[in-house]
Amino acid sequence: MTAPETEPSSTGANGHLSTPTVFDEYRDGEVARHPLVCNRLDAFPLQSLAERQHLAETRLREKGITFAVYGHSDGTEKVWPFDVVPRPMSGSEWSRIETGLRQRIRALNLFLDDIYGQQRILNDGVVPREMVLSAKTYRPQMEGFRPPKGVWTHVTGTDLVRHSDGQVYVLEDNLRCPSGVSYVLENRELMKRVLPEVFQGSSIAPVEDYGERLLATLQQTAPDGNPDPTVVLLTPGMYNSAYFEHCFLAQQMGIELVCGTDLVVDNGYVCMLTTTGLERVDVIYRRIDDDFIDPKAFREDSMLGVPGLLDVYKAGRVTLANAPGTGVADDKAIYAWLPEIVRYYLSEEIILPNVPTYICSRKEDRDYVLDHLAELVVKPTNESGGYGIVMGPRATQKELAECAELIKGNPRNFIAQPMLSLSTVPTVVGEKLAPRHVDLRPFILYGDDFYVLPGGLTRVALKEGSMIVNSSQGGGSKDTWVLMNEGTG
Repeated sequence: MTAPETEPSSTGANGHLSTPTVFDEYRDGEVARHPLVCNRLDAFPLQSLAERQHLAETRLREKGITFAVYGHSDGTEKVWPFDVVPRPMSGSEWSRIETGLRQRIRALNLFLDDIYGQQRILNDGVVPREMVLSAKTYRPQMEGFRPPKGVWTHVTGTDLVRHSDGQVYVLEDNLRCPSGVSYVLENRELMKRVLPEVFQGSSIAPVEDYGERLLATLQQTAPDGNPDPTVVLLTPGMYNSAYFEHCFLAQQMGIELVCGTDLVVDNGYVCMLTTTGLERVDVIYRRIDDDFIDPKAFREDSMLGVPGLLDVYKAGRVTLANAPGTGVADDKAIYAWLPEIVRYYLSEEIILPNVPTYICSRKEDRDYVLDHLAELVVKPTNESGGYGIVMGPRATQKELAECAELIKGNPRNFIAQPMLSLSTVPTVVGEKLAPRHVDLRPFILYGDDFYVLPGGLTRVALKEGSMIVNSSQGGGSKDTWVLMNEGTG
């Protein structure tokens, strides 16, 4: 599945280039995959589209829609990169993806419930016990505990990619504090302002009610006994890379945004400090990693969390979303067993396939990886944001040699996968359209039932030829359109 890329050459309508060996989300040669969207966008001369792009960037700057990059020489805060050409997807394809995501999250919740409970799947040898217990994100503190309503992953962001074979693959699951949904909502609002003409008469699935649905999900999993539970969003503070999102979501839900210093444990409950005294908190949508959430339970040097919070949680007097310990299920090595996990708990075959994965802690896999490093993408099992990834086909001999030593020194910490050729979407580059690689992060809520936000965040690698879509690594974003009725408009 290694994909050497050729230069963009073929030309569709509106002068957009595509690469013959890469799946183009807009066109199959000269044939439009989504005629309605293509016709609407083709009505814009390239110069006009470039002007709308400039207008969008100005709007983003004025609204202060930003993200943070740690250690960047140009400063911490960056204006959110956005491209006005949307990524379309047919309603029928989305329906299959949505079904697959529900299946996946249902199985992952059963897996978490089991490994912190009876550990049947480990006792039956379906998933190696040592693989689970050696994960850095496995939390022994959660053994024997079951969260309110049995929900471990209230909010999930699952990364999808489409390969040149046209198949959509799951790249990874993000079950701890997945970021990016605020940009989905902002992208849609921005598109409606700068390109309102393309929405007229179309049937694009709406995303605007996400805040209401998120609040409802959190309230549904509150401890019993309070018909009007108080929900807060717990942030590490303004220096966190996702602080804009924390503020945005709290505002969307109409709830308080709090830091650890705003909460205390009092008489067995978590309370919020207010100008009128202590107010009991029932649900905490925490955007702080497990390690920092309670210095009495995890890292004792944490200044971000709430001392004693885990004791209140385990007593069933507050809900934490997502539950501590969920990270073990998005460990990139555990991910390789998802087809077996789905089969074990649901007696079903997995709908959305994984990318083939080599587990470096298995000798046979490790030997293969070390022999084929130049062909593979090597990833640390517990990192996010694109950090620590080595892309073999584009790495130097020195980088490959260093990677090999890291694998030999700590095999459990690495997996490797074939280098997929991510699909492309035409993107405004100056006053032309050029193909840029994309992935997709849908967001799934789980409370009384599942809700999958239509589409999700399309991330785009803005550098020519790059496959790295993470915003922290120079990537941008696009609005994602799930087209409910492509035959009209």
